[in-house]
Amino acid sequence: MSRAWMLLAALLVPNVVLAQQEGKVGKPTGVSLTIYNQNFGVVKDRRKVELANGRTMLIVEDVAQQIDPTTVHFKSLTAPNAVVVREQNYQYDLINPLTLLNKSVGKRVTIRQNLGNGQQREVSGIILAPVTAAVAQTGEGGDGTSTSYNGLVIQADDGKILLNPVGEAQLHEMPAGLVPIPRLVWLVDSAQAGEHEAEVSYMTQGLTWRADYVVVLSADDKLVDVTGWVTLDNKSGATYENANLQLIAGDVRRIQPPAGLGGGRRNAEMMKADAAPAFAEESLFEYHLYTLDGTTTVRNNEQKQMTLLNANKAPCVKKFVYDGRTGFWGIFNPDFRPGEQWDTSNYKKVNVIVEVKNAKPSLGIPLPKGRMRLYKADSKGSLQFVGEDEIDHTPKDEIVKLKVGDAFDIVGEHKRTNFRRISDKEVEESFEITIKNHKSEEVTVSIIEHLWADWRITQKSADFVKRDARTVEFPVKVPKDGSATVTYTARTRWL
Repeated sequence: MSRAWMLLAALLVPNVVLAQQEGKVGKPTGVSLTIYNQNFGVVKDRRKVELANGRTMLIVEDVAQQIDPTTVHFKSLTAPNAVVVREQNYQYDLINPLTLLNKSVGKRVTIRQNLGNGQQREVSGIILAPVTAAVAQTGEGGDGTSTSYNGLVIQADDGKILLNPVGEAQLHEMPAGLVPIPRLVWLVDSAQAGEHEAEVSYMTQGLTWRADYVVVLSADDKLVDVTGWVTLDNKSGATYENANLQLIAGDVRRIQPPAGLGGGRRNAEMMKADAAPAFAEESLFEYHLYTLDGTTTVRNNEQKQMTLLNANKAPCVKKFVYDGRTGFWGIFNPDFRPGEQWDTSNYKKVNVIVEVKNAKPSLGIPLPKGRMRLYKADSKGSLQFVGEDEIDHTPKDEIVKLKVGDAFDIVGEHKRTNFRRISDKEVEESFEITIKNHKSEEVTVSIIEHLWADWRITQKSADFVKRDARTVEFPVKVPKDGSATVTYTARTRWL
């Protein structure tokens, strides 16, 4: 920090003298913290306050800097019917060097300047225009660092006008209305004097959480161990000591832009420890509430990770999916006609999908949205990362589908082998899909095909399942070190 800022900071005074009698406000004796996974939270704390008979001013300075002042609520738990809040203020005009200078327009200031060779001079005058920026720069002759006050205009005592002076600024008096940190101020009318237990509640931005899951596959890829972690991120500008912590999972509607949390990574070996789950889950409205067993301290500018769940030997299914019909053009062209824009695809990747049913006895609890990272032990027993995917909020008894990568030893080929126009509103197409398996074991691959408009398959070499109005699936077994081919012909009509 430059000497200029140090001199300005030295002007701080404890509190401006206020007209009303100021009551004593104690530190929180109990904190409840509810965090949503949408970058906000609800804070409730209890504290002792001293109220006079009549009007008292209460000042609370240890609130979150990202508080939403429209959500603040104060009440006396000791005598709720005897205490009325007459006025509530959120003061956030904070003390900093630029604010101090800009609040001092029309007041006196002294600029101490280095002239080189250890010589200095002082220029005093009246501030006429505010500062737009303060830039540190090296003084002449290398005599330390001074500050240039861009935009600052001073009328010196000798009548000269100084523009953007360089030096150390010294104010002669403290501007009124500035506070060192954001604070809440209440004017309270009380019919009962003495000590009250009060509750202060508010919403704040800068609090969020997300779930991270470590999934360890068994050697045969048929079972998984799942460890869920909660990652809290506190950038609200306050620390919550020994808080009763609750987490809300769900999409709560708020009139504000959404925000997310950048999550960190933990070492897989650390995260596979069989820790006891720290949270109990329950339904709340159309969301799910997770309550921490005990209390925890959530510090400002801190990420904290806590165990959410542990599940062992949950059944899973590994699937291979080839969706090769990706070459499609012209759908937004007004002259588009189905069939004419399909072409042979050069997409050869076969996707690897791992499905886990969120059901008892292993799982069976609502899973908050988050990232699932999959690991598998190698021949020496070391866990290796094999892929990851994001999941949305998943209720119990639903399937968790994870696309974790593409198969190395399985490839697909997709081509159109024939096209015939039957009329202006009907075409016939034939396709050939080949799966090549270079593994030393047989695999089953689901071939996904997409159709349009009013379609029907007239010829096929294998049975298919209609997944929806535009999607069919051909399950095909492919022998080890071999291949399998599916052919079909479809007719498409449109209005």
